[in-house]
Amino acid sequence: MQTSVARPVEDCLIEVLQHLGLARVHVAAAGSPALTDWFGIATRYPDRIASLTVIAPPIIDEYALGGVASRLLAIAGDRGVNTQGTIGLAQRLRGVSSHALYNYEYFPWTDVIADRGEQVGRALMDFIDSHPTPAAALPEIAGEVSDISYRIRGSGPPLALLPLALAPSQWDPLLPQLAERYCTISLGGPRLGAVGVLEARGASNYLMLIRNMLDLARITPGDVVLEVGGGSGVVLREIARRTAGANEIIDIDISPYLLREAAELALREGLAGSINFREGAADAIPIADASVDVALSFTVMEEGDADKMLSELVRVTRPRGRIAAIVRALDMPSWANLSLTPAMRVKTDRPVNVGVAANGCADASLYRRFREVGLTKLTCFPQLANVTPSDRSRFQGIQQRIVSSLTAAEVAEWQAAAAQAEAMGTLFFASGYHCAVGTKP
Repeated sequence: MQTSVARPVEDCLIEVLQHLGLARVHVAAAGSPALTDWFGIATRYPDRIASLTVIAPPIIDEYALGGVASRLLAIAGDRGVNTQGTIGLAQRLRGVSSHALYNYEYFPWTDVIADRGEQVGRALMDFIDSHPTPAAALPEIAGEVSDISYRIRGSGPPLALLPLALAPSQWDPLLPQLAERYCTISLGGPRLGAVGVLEARGASNYLMLIRNMLDLARITPGDVVLEVGGGSGVVLREIARRTAGANEIIDIDISPYLLREAAELALREGLAGSINFREGAADAIPIADASVDVALSFTVMEEGDADKMLSELVRVTRPRGRIAAIVRALDMPSWANLSLTPAMRVKTDRPVNVGVAANGCADASLYRRFREVGLTKLTCFPQLANVTPSDRSRFQGIQQRIVSSLTAAEVAEWQAAAAQAEAMGTLFFASGYHCAVGTKP
């Protein structure tokens, strides 16, 4: 199957609209982590958007959205770090509408429609109806164009639903209600949402970090291998290729959406029979005590109670089994490979913070936690992973966040330094991770 990975996501989305015969659609999306899902089409093809609703938009260069400002609705919780993007939009860009979810904190993994579907639905439908668009006459079918899958349901003005980050339920709780009024086009596949971000990360040098961890975990033929929170399945497919059928491999993920997408990607690579996909939570793993030999958790302990997650990994691992974990390092600065002044470095080299759950772990306490649960033969270390311009979604998201905090003169300095580095082929951002591997006695 020919892939379109090198092409901008917005061009692929336009191909989907052309395939469906749609000149103009309403769009609803999550703000991050897949910024390019909606930002590219909003900035390059604003006339194709009848209205744009973004849940928890990130901190970005708001002025780039001037072409859709009067048709843009930002919905966000009223607490936490993820309210800042909505505040910036409302304050700096005239014409933007906003709606606050009272007493609510949004994270990329929040099941926002399951939690606040009535509020989100009411705000979304009122906004769509205030920007009338002709109804679409499309059959209720499913298909795929340019590595973007679509599923059509209902009739009325066309509404394209982009993936909601890591939300387990995605748009599903609202779909029956939306389909009564609109021709809903649910979009997915390996180019969009968290799946697109995770797949791009898996194609970057982050995978070198993963391979290092798998080496340290010492997977041998016959070992049962568990990954909790397998996401799009990048690590699971790497293990399946490494072990070539010699191991049972289990993916436990709380998200039916991610499990479906991971299974489809495994099928595409001929690895579907090598991986067992199961729904379950990281803090209550649905596996018997002492039933796996290697237990893995990569960038998941940020999203819940890290101590419960780690104790569950220990519980399901057999004596002398290995446990490996990676968390994002919010206690380490990020680094841009640019020639910048020291004053600019203070502003630009900050950790990429998408939020951490109240009892989550995104710092060096990971090492202490491994010791406190009794793991031995510890190997603990920080490591950097690069984001290059080829990883367009994550790169653009980081760059937008940085530029939004700079003055006009600083933006010019940044752009000149970035252009110089890109011409030399040395442009990248580096973000930190904490890594730990231990053995259960």
